[in-house]
Amino acid sequence: MDQSDVKAWRKTERERLITLRMALPPAERRALGACIAASLREILADRPGILGIYWPFRGEFDPRPLVEALTAEGRPVALPAVVDRKGPLEYRAWVPGEPLVAGVWDIPVPDKREIVIPATVLAPLVGFDAACYRLGYGGGYFDRTLAALQPRPLAIGVGFACQEIATIHPQPFDIPMVIVVTEDGIRRR
Repeated sequence: MDQSDVKAWRKTERERLITLRMALPPAERRALGACIAASLREILADRPGILGIYWPFRGEFDPRPLVEALTAEGRPVALPAVVDRKGPLEYRAWVPGEPLVAGVWDIPVPDKREIVIPATVLAPLVGFDAACYRLGYGGGYFDRTLAALQPRPLAIGVGFACQEIATIHPQPFDIPMVIVVTEDGIRRR
């Protein structure tokens, strides 16, 4: 499959997978999310440092209940912000309750610009494959961010088992997740 075919296939597959994810009833998403959160707590217990999180969008796993618990235990977290549409994301320190402002696509970002480097990052999945490659929304932000951050954080893809596909047709710029977590458990690369 040439690059233009891969690009078209990924666009169609993204739309299909987002529709599938958004069709999950909210109560079912929450129940699946509780399983995902339990696995994440297990992984994060042995992984200190700043946790890069995300604000849920379009039916993604909602990390906010987990984040509330982790920050109550003293775990620092950070939310990503788009500062350059062609560059990496920047992670901004955040504590639940601190002011947020609308970022790109109206996704909330911390109002205060305290830039940090997370030790671990959670990345929402649109799709994923057995090799732990992540299909995202197509902007390339997360791959550019992983490539730019030093030291490179542990990348954990988070999503639902129904989002697994045979392959994402990885391209040279795609960076695989080290771990993928779904309600079915933990997959390590």
